[in-house]
Amino acid sequence: MAKGDGSKVWSIFSLAAALGAAAATRKGIDKSWQVSTGKKPPENPADPDIDLWEAVAWAAVTGAAVSLARMYAQRRAASYYVKSTGKLPPPLRRDGE
Repeated sequence: MAKGDGSKVWSIFSLAAALGAAAATRKGIDKSWQVSTGKKPPENPADPDIDLWEAVAWAAVTGAAVSLARMYAQRRAASYYVKSTGKLPPPLRRDGE
């Protein structure tokens, strides 16, 4: 593997994991919102026709859940990378590694 190739592989792998996790989480949140509130989730929380409490709740729930899912997916991807290559992905390496 040429120098820098690992970084490209990691970037693609990490991005795919994060996007997949975000998409799956968003679908789950949409469904959960609909079941718990009986309404469709707000398409645009900035819309003045959406109640403020609903917009704030939607933004908080989706922001936290998607961020956590992306972080978890990237950690799992890093773990798989370590198992495959024996070392941390280039962006996660500490000085001297």
